[in-house]
Amino acid sequence: MVGVCRQLGTTWNTVWSAIKPLLVEMDKDPARFDGVTTLGVDEHIWHHVSTKPVSDGGRGPKELTGMVDLTRDANGRVRARLLDLVPGRSGPAYADWLKQRDQAFRDGVQIATLDPFQGYKNAIDDQLEDATAVLDAFHVVGLGTQAVDEVRRRVQQDTLGHRGRRGDPLYGIRNILRCGRERLTAKQNYRLHVAFTARDEHVEVEVAWQCASQLRDAYHVKDLAEGREIAERVLASFPTCPIPEIRRLGKTLNRWKAAFLSYWSTGRSNNGGTEAVNGLIELHRRVARGFRNRDNYRLRMLLIGGALTSPHLK
Repeated sequence: MVGVCRQLGTTWNTVWSAIKPLLVEMDKDPARFDGVTTLGVDEHIWHHVSTKPVSDGGRGPKELTGMVDLTRDANGRVRARLLDLVPGRSGPAYADWLKQRDQAFRDGVQIATLDPFQGYKNAIDDQLEDATAVLDAFHVVGLGTQAVDEVRRRVQQDTLGHRGRRGDPLYGIRNILRCGRERLTAKQNYRLHVAFTARDEHVEVEVAWQCASQLRDAYHVKDLAEGREIAERVLASFPTCPIPEIRRLGKTLNRWKAAFLSYWSTGRSNNGGTEAVNGLIELHRRVARGFRNRDNYRLRMLLIGGALTSPHLK
């Protein structure tokens, strides 16, 4: 926008006053919601100042809920498209948005992807009864990596009495533990072996890493049936693991069992496209820093995210 202003030799307000009516008209076109069969949802932070109400001159809630069209095209490719941004990060915020759509839209959504946030899951269960909820693979693997890191820090503290320092065996492999084992070099595998065998107590870290790697393997095998078998073994074994962090992870995955296993029954549906759109609008939020009006911000990000295009303009 600033570049356009510079090229035209005019002010931002002049350019925006000409563009905004067009965006408002495109936003009102119901046709932009047609054909959505896969719907993603994620939170978005649009400002980092106080949460003073708009009526008092503030910007309102820092968090927004973003809905993204993740429908595949004829070639099976996902062309993620931002559909809307609404105030708040909560189940009611998502549910209210779904209620505002017509029944044809809600009936058309077959798959609903999400991060492990129960509020969004409740909205899907209430408003998209026929849709299959799918837990995002990236976040599930992230939970496994987080569990390994928690075990490493606990064992480090229990054995040496302090946080990791340079020269400590477990601290030295902290980044390697976050890598997939299929990508490790011979040198990295050797470093893991040295750290795991440095003390008997380190076996907890090794077992936790093996568990997280098993969880990761479920998503990386090419055969969907094999991946589901690994996932089911994870659900059966993790809750009884003697390592508390892995046991807690197992209980979490079992609470999300249906959404967790749906990844392998829906052709690897995930929330990756939603994360990509969020990254795109994060980038443009930095470029458009200074937006104080949420409505203007929403329109700008809908344009950036592909929801508003000229064919919708009558």
